[in-house]
Amino acid sequence: MKFVSLFVYMSTVLCVSEMEADPSGFNIDAPRWDQCTFRGRVKHFFNITDPRTVLVPERELDWAKAMVEKSRMGVVPPGTQVEQLLYAKKLYDSAFHPDTGEKMNVIGRMSFQVPGGMIITGFMLQFYRTMPAVIFWQWVNQSFNALVNYTNRNAASPTSVRQMTLSYITATTTAVATAVGMNMLTKRAPPLVGRWVPFAAVAAANCVNIPMMRQQELIQGICVKDRNHNEIGHSRRAAAVGITQVVISRITMAAPGMILLPVIMERLEKLHFMKKVKVLHAPLQVLLSGCFLIFMVPVACGLFPQKCELSVSYLEPELQDTIKAKYGELVPYVYFNKGL
Repeated sequence: MKFVSLFVYMSTVLCVSEMEADPSGFNIDAPRWDQCTFRGRVKHFFNITDPRTVLVPERELDWAKAMVEKSRMGVVPPGTQVEQLLYAKKLYDSAFHPDTGEKMNVIGRMSFQVPGGMIITGFMLQFYRTMPAVIFWQWVNQSFNALVNYTNRNAASPTSVRQMTLSYITATTTAVATAVGMNMLTKRAPPLVGRWVPFAAVAAANCVNIPMMRQQELIQGICVKDRNHNEIGHSRRAAAVGITQVVISRITMAAPGMILLPVIMERLEKLHFMKKVKVLHAPLQVLLSGCFLIFMVPVACGLFPQKCELSVSYLEPELQDTIKAKYGELVPYVYFNKGL
């Protein structure tokens, strides 16, 4: 564990070697990279979805939170360097919810997407032929997705146990029904078509799981703020925009691996030496899935800004009237956390 923490820390130090060493005036909440650009967002998510942070001890995460809180108050311990604050920020952003500041469960963190996703994706792609295996791995995947969706929701809109249970059952049923139905339809199709069934099931389930898990935001609206972080109302339209972007990101995250990997395995399995080592096919798919995900997790998360900007003119008429009555034309845009 100490080696992992040291390795993560040294990676952070190397990235900031050209920065000032003096932490005075350092804004711990300011993004290191421009979040208005795709490149900046990808760099940001490469940093906070680093799977190595999953192995960092709890006490070090608690230290990171304490350092972030002290930095916000401007009372960092004497001798603290900027790279230490950036390392603390990296751990804090990877493990604590941006709305509540509470520590997220390990499996639900985006930094766990690579180790968790590669195992599930690899086995979904390997065991796609038999019905029991299809049902089991789709159930495992949707259980994982439900936990990730709940963990990374916009925490300003609470979700009841009943809503979580309903969304979980609905998404799991959708994924299993899609996989089973398409497996039956593609029995006579070329083998490669059958290998793409898991992706179709995953995409369909994402279109159900995420909106269902966050349905409270669609019913009551999501909290929107002005540029100075002052709450100015709740908007259902903003919620719909945020949830749609999350659905697109999740499907994009899975697409390259689940579309290209079947093509790769279809060709590899025809090779003579691969026919002799069938027991290694599943581990190989898991490993290759990880290679795709380690890049696609930050890329997909960076497709859209986490802090969304939305024109006031797009909001519900009644909310537009409220904002204009209170602020006039001083608030042309509202901002909200779309979640991940």
